[in-house]
Amino acid sequence: MERGTMAFERGSVMRGVAAGVLALSMLGVTACASNKAPKTFDAASQKKGFLGLGGSKAPVAQGSIGVNGYLWRASLDTLAFMPLASADPYGGVIVTDWYTNPETPAERFKATVYILDTRLRADGLNVTVFKQTKDINGAWVDASVADQTATDIENAILTRARQLRLSNIKN
Repeated sequence: MERGTMAFERGSVMRGVAAGVLALSMLGVTACASNKAPKTFDAASQKKGFLGLGGSKAPVAQGSIGVNGYLWRASLDTLAFMPLASADPYGGVIVTDWYTNPETPAERFKATVYILDTRLRADGLNVTVFKQTKDINGAWVDASVADQTATDIENAILTRARQLRLSNIKN
């Protein structure tokens, strides 16, 4: 057998193997198909928290945001001085863009607020704060933030949420 002919035969075998693998994978994908309608997630019907753990959550009203409205509004009010990067009222996530205080231009902050519950509770809120400082070359470098900073922001949000709730009850 010539050397050139053997390469041609080996290429044919490899193409046959590749075609067989492709056919089997297509068969496997079509076996996963179903005529049933896809199951939709309904947060109001859930009795337990994440992965079936935790207590029951308050039901979510149709057409409302997916988190506690007082915590949501209070978070936006408290972080109003920072530019907003994104806000998801259904997922309960607020992300700010970098904020530089004019009095300290060599450092900047960014915050992420997670609203974890539909009830007005202290443990239904989580704040993460990020800090960067300029190095000697003028590049931004990550820096550590005091743990008390996130706690202070959480407390400010909770205080504002209580104020909003009380003003709503009085009216």
